[in-house]
Amino acid sequence: MNYYQDLVKDLARETDSKIVFLIMDGLGGMPVSQDGKTELELARTPHMDALVEKNTCGLADPIAPGISPGSGPAHLSLFGYDPVKYLMGRGVLEALGIDFPLKPGDIAIRINFCTVDDNGVVTDRRAGRISTERCVELAARLDKIKLGAAELFVRPVKEHRAAVVIRAPGLGDRLNDTDPQVTGKRPLPLEPGDEPSRKTATLANDFIKQAKDILKHEQPANMLLLRGISSFARYPSMAGVYKLKAAAIAQYPMYRGLARLLEMDLLDVGDRLENLFDVLEQVYADYTFFFVHVKKTDSAGEDGDWSRKVDVIEAVDREVPRVLALNPEALIITGDHSTPAVLKAHSWHPLPVLLASPNCIPDRETEFGERACMHGGLGRIPSTSLLPLAMAHALKLERFGA
Repeated sequence: MNYYQDLVKDLARETDSKIVFLIMDGLGGMPVSQDGKTELELARTPHMDALVEKNTCGLADPIAPGISPGSGPAHLSLFGYDPVKYLMGRGVLEALGIDFPLKPGDIAIRINFCTVDDNGVVTDRRAGRISTERCVELAARLDKIKLGAAELFVRPVKEHRAAVVIRAPGLGDRLNDTDPQVTGKRPLPLEPGDEPSRKTATLANDFIKQAKDILKHEQPANMLLLRGISSFARYPSMAGVYKLKAAAIAQYPMYRGLARLLEMDLLDVGDRLENLFDVLEQVYADYTFFFVHVKKTDSAGEDGDWSRKVDVIEAVDREVPRVLALNPEALIITGDHSTPAVLKAHSWHPLPVLLASPNCIPDRETEFGERACMHGGLGRIPSTSLLPLAMAHALKLERFGA
């Protein structure tokens, strides 16, 4: 743990007060309209605007200014974990999110089914977002691949995503993704950074070769890309560090995996947005920290669909009164990272943050948006400060020093 997290651990006290983190994945944006407004600024958010007027807002950097984060480190930062020290790849998070029983030393990899042309050039990095049912079929075929003495497990996740686990002694995870991150290029070759990773690369290349032969006649999922190659290790728990009884209310496996890594309780959630808030209401008496995760803001941003992203933000705003009716002592509304629709990708832009609590000092802002948050009372802070701030406002931290 970093010194800040160590300090918070020493000061944390167990109380019945409640903290809610409402996370709209990829919330931050860039101007998309003629008047220069972002997706959040274009969205009609009367409930969040009213909260800003009576509370405070600001901006947060998930990693550091100028650094575009992946979803894993961005979320770890939200929960107060140093995202550089605790760098866990997406493969592990995907595997944990589907309840795969990882063992220390396992190499977990997220795969995207993708589309390539006759020259092997990627034309769609997500294979048209194939159905989950199709993903199940393809994963079952790939699961039959043999890698000599190593064990291989291929499991479906959701839509175009699946998880691969390679189990063998002495494997390393210092390997790049094969995903070029753009269309019009071939998958990247694996480049191991040390000898244990060279062993992993040999096995992964064998897997890719066999998978290519299996998928070659499939459309649109006729190839795959490897992402987030990572080795599994255990992390300090939310309960152990913060004395919080934490619940994860998330629909997508990757975010459930991250919550499992921190030993939050994973709650069953239906597919609709409203289901997130149904579960929050149902279990509110049983926990002191709630991670409520909305994925579709990020999906819309990655698809370049700013209008759909606006719609998702507005739909979340309509659910905010249900959260407020529960009277949490601290409510934070933000994202894990920015996903501007104009970039169709994660970006380095700082995140708008709203902090609502009976114990906060209101600033002078009256709406929830990037430019308003630039002038908010929280200032511009690292995302790792958000949970300690919420704990302080929920009166969960003792005084430091005499």
